[in-house]
Parts: sequence; structure tokens; C-alpha cells
Amino acid sequence: MSWTDAKDIISGAWEASDERSLSHKDAVPEAIERVLAALDTGELRVAEKSGDNWMVHDWIKKAILISFRLADSRLIQGGPGLKGTWFDKVPSKFQTWGEDEFKKAGFRVVPGALVRRSAYIAPGAVLMPCFINVGARVGVDTMVDSWATVGSCAQVGDRVHISGGVGIGGVLEPVQARPVIIEDDCFIGARSEIAEGVIVETGAVLSMGVYLSQSTVIYDRQTGQRFKGRVPAGSVVVPGTLPGRPRDDGKPVPALAAAIIVKKVDARTRSKTSINKLLRQAMADPGT
Repeated sequence: MSWTDAKDIISGAWEASDERSLSHKDAVPEAIERVLAALDTGELRVAEKSGDNWMVHDWIKKAILISFRLADSRLIQGGPGLKGTWFDKVPSKFQTWGEDEFKKAGFRVVPGALVRRSAYIAPGAVLMPCFINVGARVGVDTMVDSWATVGSCAQVGDRVHISGGVGIGGVLEPVQARPVIIEDDCFIGARSEIAEGVIVETGAVLSMGVYLSQSTVIYDRQTGQRFKGRVPAGSVVVPGTLPGRPRDDGKPVPALAAAIIVKKVDARTRSKTSINKLLRQAMADPGT
């Protein structure tokens, strides 16, 4: 089955309203399984960069959603080192893995990390106790630190550090909506939250507690520029506020939460994050 065929089958199935008849069409489960397997191995991805823009493959999102319609909930083993069981439609990525599979994949999974099937984890990545949802992608040499979450279909680039407790929002519906994108060489500070398809461009550094949605004003204090929905490449961002627009009667109004670009990444900034890079390299080394 070609990808063109799979795309056509999935698009047709998306319009079907009768799940029972849908489940008896052998071509549909076959196409869905092929997409999920390709996401799992990194052959496919939900979103990818084309020139300066990110393109969303909505038919792949449709495949994930249809898989929920076709599957029944069942007992699911938790993953490496865990004896607990869950009851769900999506198995653990590691349900059938042994030592050979982990060595071939080339990334490290600390006990307590949960990854659902169809999420791709690239070689050199380190997963502390965290949660990676369906269709997500975690790049080469990226660390996802403790209690961080990477939502459905979110795209995290290479050499990224997702610090403890960070929330990377996922988007399955609407299918045309862009997921959160974290490009290469970014640092996301502890307890930050990024949602609603925001793009953090290459090399940006977010401090602790930065909250970003499509409506968040991202203000460059040096140039006065305002951005929404994206953090410009190489920016150093901290949480802050902007004054509210005065009322007609002149009375003050509360300030609004904002993200403030304080400078561009420089050697001093990189020196503060280099320790994390060394830690990541040491943890990914099988000899440590």
C-alpha cells in the first residue's frame, strides 16, 4: 500500500459515520496500522518544516483519531521496569520491547517515563520520568526532564532541554491545527507551559515559568516589537507584564501577563545551559 493509497483510504474513513461497518473494511485498519507504525519509527511525522513555515499533515492526525474509533480498551503493560497495568486503547511504545530493541533505538528511558505508541524518540534522547503522548516527536540528543509532558503530535527538535515540570501542549483536534513546535537547540525552563501551536524557534531560551499561548504578547524590550504565536530564534525570554490600556476615565487597569525578550542568546547564556548539555551527554553514554 502506497502512502497515496493510505491517505485516500484514511480520508474516506474520516467521513464514515458507522464505526461498525468501518471496522470491517480491511483496508482501513491496514492503512491506520501502517501510519501508526511509521510514526512510531519516525518515518512519518505530523508536522514538518517546509522553507520557513511548518506544514501540518492533517490526514495523519485523522489516522490517529480513527484508530481510537476502531480500537477497544484493553489491559496495557506500563513499560520498562513497571509492573502496573492500565486500561486503554493505545499500548505503551515499549510493551513488546526487550534489551535488543532499546539498544537499537539508542535512547535512554529512566524508570517512570511513559511513552504511548506512535510517539517517536530519536537516538541520544534521554527521558526522565515524563509522559510522551501519541504522534509526538522528540529529537536527537534531547532531554525531557522529570514530570514534563509532551502532548499529542507536539514536535520537539534536536538538542533541546525540556526542564522539569514543563508542559508542551498537544493538539489532535481540530485536525488542521498546528501542534506546539520546539525547534532545535532550545532550552525550556522549569514549569513553563507552551500551548495552542506556539512555535519556539531555533536556539531560544525560556526561563522558568514562561507561559505562552496564541494570545500571549511576546515583547522585545530592546526593539519594542511585539510577537504572538512564536518566539523569535535566539531569544532569551522571561515572564513579565505589560501595562493595560487605560480606561476612558483615566483610571488605571491591571497589567497583563506577557513574555519578555530581554536579549539574544550570548556566550554567558550558553555557559549557564552548558552544564545541562554535559549532563545530557553523560546520561546518554551507556558507560555511565
